[in-house]
Amino acid sequence: MNRLKYIIVVLLLFVSAQFYAQKPHDYDKIKSLKIAFLTERLNLSSKEAQAFWPIYNEYENNRGKLREKEHTQVYPKVKNPEKLSEKEASAVVELFLEFEQKEEDIRKDFIKKAAGVITAKKTLLLLRSEEEFKRQLIRKYHQKRSESNKNRP
Repeated sequence: MNRLKYIIVVLLLFVSAQFYAQKPHDYDKIKSLKIAFLTERLNLSSKEAQAFWPIYNEYENNRGKLREKEHTQVYPKVKNPEKLSEKEASAVVELFLEFEQKEEDIRKDFIKKAAGVITAKKTLLLLRSEEEFKRQLIRKYHQKRSESNKNRP
C-alpha cells in the first residue's frame, strides 16, 4: 500500500509539472483572463475591489513563489525517480507534502482575508468561480489540442 501511495504521488507530480510547463506569455494571458473572469463573476463594488484585489494579488504572488520553489526542488527529482534511492524518494515525497501543506495554509489565509473585505456570499462565489475558470481553461486546452491533432497529416 505504501508503494502505491508513492506511485500515485509521483504520477501527480509528473502531471502537475507538465501542466505548469507553459510558456510565460501563456501564463500572463491566462492571468489576465482569470482576472477578467473573476471581476465579471464577483461584481465587486469599487470599495470592495480596492480592498480585494491587493489581497488576491498577494495570494497569487505567494502561491507563485511557492510553486517556483516546488518546481526547482521537487520536479527535477520526479523526472527520474528510478535514479533515486528509496530514502531519497521518501524525502522528495515528504518535501512535496510540505509544499502541499504550505499551499493549503496560504489558501486558508487568503480566504479569511477575502471574507473580511467582501461578503461571505461573494467569497463562496469566488471559490466557485475559480473552479469554473479552471474547468473552462482545461476544456479549452483539450479543444485546442484535439483541433491541432485533427490538422496533423
